[in-house]
Amino acid sequence: MQTAFITHPACLQHNMGPWHPESPARLQAITDQLIASGLYDLLQHHEAPRASFEQLARVHSETYIREIEAAAPASGVVQLDPDTAMLPGTYEAALRAAGAAVLATDLVMAGTAENAFCNVRPPGHHATRKQAMGFCFFNNVAVGAAHALAHHGLERVAIADFDVHHGNGTEDIFHDDPRVMLCSSFEHPFYPYSGADSGNAHIIPTPLPANSGSEAFRAAVSEIWLPALNAFQPQMLFISAGFDAHREDDMAHLRLTEADYTWVTRQLKQVAAEHAQKRIVSTLEGGYALHALGRSVTAHIRVLGDF
Repeated sequence: MQTAFITHPACLQHNMGPWHPESPARLQAITDQLIASGLYDLLQHHEAPRASFEQLARVHSETYIREIEAAAPASGVVQLDPDTAMLPGTYEAALRAAGAAVLATDLVMAGTAENAFCNVRPPGHHATRKQAMGFCFFNNVAVGAAHALAHHGLERVAIADFDVHHGNGTEDIFHDDPRVMLCSSFEHPFYPYSGADSGNAHIIPTPLPANSGSEAFRAAVSEIWLPALNAFQPQMLFISAGFDAHREDDMAHLRLTEADYTWVTRQLKQVAAEHAQKRIVSTLEGGYALHALGRSVTAHIRVLGDF
């Protein structure tokens, strides 16, 4: 079975300005590198649908969903926080980004694809149940995980988040839901300045100091994530795939490389093979150095697809 590659042109229409690192060029950099590598035509291509109100309401409050819809401007800019703004194309892009995770879940659960990568933006893992922040509006990976539980009847799913920033929104949504394990590595102390001491039996934080590098990251995954995931035995694995810990990305300071993303993807793929019938849905989070982002996502997809 092929790896599904899910995106939508609307995800290019959310543009917070030429100065903003979370830019439409991120998706094009990924596509360009996949084409250059020869992998693009080997993928199973799908357009992301809009997430429904019901799908969003599994992880966000109904009031919040309506507030985001009402805030969507017909023109101009609506600033939700210093980093996060809505423009005329933002709401549609956010619906498609969340909908991509739903479609990916459906494709993988149906056996149409062994795994899936959602090449979408805006990202999602900072969006809490009731708040947009950190470039995020709807929590895409949480929408997918909740869909796997509610619609497909799974009892245990896991989320692995290797973005350089703590996925505080995903933790907020699932902190009290033992059906969802969240394993999250992140630079600390660093935005959003949380997560290091908020774990429990199913929230597994691995905070890393600046300049930790490959060895510390791989040790955290090997010694903390993998034992927890294997004990939990998830029936499906989701990945918040942020690539901003790359050493070329000046947004942070963890100094990872494509080899680290290859390695961690292999480890997670083995967990999915042992416990989850190989089912993986990966969705793009951060990554702002365009060349490094394209190479890193290509390395990630190369492992997902056994290319």
